[in-house]
Amino acid sequence: MTSLAAAPAAPAAAAAPATPQPFGPRIVIGLLGVLLAVLCAGLNEMVTKVAMADIRGALHIGADEGSWLVALYSATSVSAMAFAPWCAATFSLRRFTLCAIGAFAMLGLLCPLAPNLECLMLLRAAQGFAGGALPPMLMSVALRFLPPNIKLYGLAGYALTATFGPSLGTPLAGLWTEYVSWRWAFWQIIGPSLLAMACVSWGLPQDPLRLERFRQFDWRGLLLGLPAICGIVIGLSQGERLDWFESPVIAVALGGGLLLLVLFLINEWSHPLPFFKLQMLANRNLTHALITLGGVLVVLSGVLIIPSSFLAQVHGYRPVHTAPVMLLVALPQLLALPLTAALCNFRAVDCRWVLAAGLALLAASCIGASQLTGEWIRSNFYVLQLLQIFGQPMAVIPLLMLATGGMTPQDGPFASSWFNTIKGLASVVAGALIDVLTTHRLHYHSTMLVDALGNAPQIDDSLPDLASRLHQQAVVLASADLYLYMAGVALAMVLLIPIVPTRIYPPRAVA
Repeated sequence: MTSLAAAPAAPAAAAAPATPQPFGPRIVIGLLGVLLAVLCAGLNEMVTKVAMADIRGALHIGADEGSWLVALYSATSVSAMAFAPWCAATFSLRRFTLCAIGAFAMLGLLCPLAPNLECLMLLRAAQGFAGGALPPMLMSVALRFLPPNIKLYGLAGYALTATFGPSLGTPLAGLWTEYVSWRWAFWQIIGPSLLAMACVSWGLPQDPLRLERFRQFDWRGLLLGLPAICGIVIGLSQGERLDWFESPVIAVALGGGLLLLVLFLINEWSHPLPFFKLQMLANRNLTHALITLGGVLVVLSGVLIIPSSFLAQVHGYRPVHTAPVMLLVALPQLLALPLTAALCNFRAVDCRWVLAAGLALLAASCIGASQLTGEWIRSNFYVLQLLQIFGQPMAVIPLLMLATGGMTPQDGPFASSWFNTIKGLASVVAGALIDVLTTHRLHYHSTMLVDALGNAPQIDDSLPDLASRLHQQAVVLASADLYLYMAGVALAMVLLIPIVPTRIYPPRAVA
């Protein structure tokens, strides 16, 4: 009875200040500042990941140490997404965002100057907390300050972080490592972050501190949820490299993380001021959006990783050589996203079928790419990449619309926690899944090719480049299989659309 009586008070306690803020140029500048900061956070993770070989060479560290740098950043970043909305509501959106951007930029400055590997890992983990706190702020600003008739355009800005930002990682990594210095893989965020701080400081209104929320602070949730998310992310990130549960590290990280996650969710169900409002999952559209978001991020990760890996292993492409393939998708997003938002803003348009069309375009692109051969170079991917220009925003913006449609201002922070945390976890799951599938298919095709070679005695197996040619052919076949898997995931998400989500209309339909 106590928890039931306290439950209705939770939304009110979590609500942002109710003082209406007039919409105008200052709010737009503030929103753009948060958007710039979020793009910097995403680019920081993607660029350092793509440039890791050069970073490892400069720092004289091995592949194992480099993988831990990536895993620690991802773990703390996803964890911050879960708890940042509570902090923003307590310390004020503007103040918390400014502190997160400032810490993010300062840590980015210090990372290449770290005296040893241990210090660098500590700095990267801390930077992950600061960077992960930023994406929920962008969704919170869009939901709170934008008037209904343009709210979808604000959410389209958020969608840039899932479509535009990741595709820029490879070109920027190529730019810094080939023509400037590996240190700029870390330093690239400093200038834009300072500009973002100026925009946020001038554009967003200052709310009062709400330190009284600490009286109901969910300490148990923090102590359970933080290590749970970190353990799961580390386990997924390092699982394939350490042979999954054959490694005690992975067994403890994943097993302990999942156990703590169950306890965390039990605690959140009854807490009067939770980080996650589990009751919101009764909303079919939100639940569908979160499930489909996981599938979409698997596909988007695949269409980034597969061509880059194929071109690097088969033709020796460096990131700078792969950049045109990525830019062909990234740059048109600046036009495709607002056009998709405008389409969804018409009352006659059902966003569920926009989502279905977007997933179908992604599936068609993957099916076409599954026909690749060892002769394919980057120009062969261009036509297929064109399908993704509209497929990606059409698969993301309807999900944002379904997830946030009908939300009250009190539910905004909870929706932001759900969407961003699932987004972060789904990206990690996508990377782990692609690693597992890649390894499995490479082993399978390598075995089949060697068996075929053994049954063909007329082949001269003493050729010096035979092993290399066999590996390249295995990479080609495995890449084709991965594209088919990505197409299957996209089509599976289409099958859910007639069953789970319900029809919603734009916040205020365009006549």
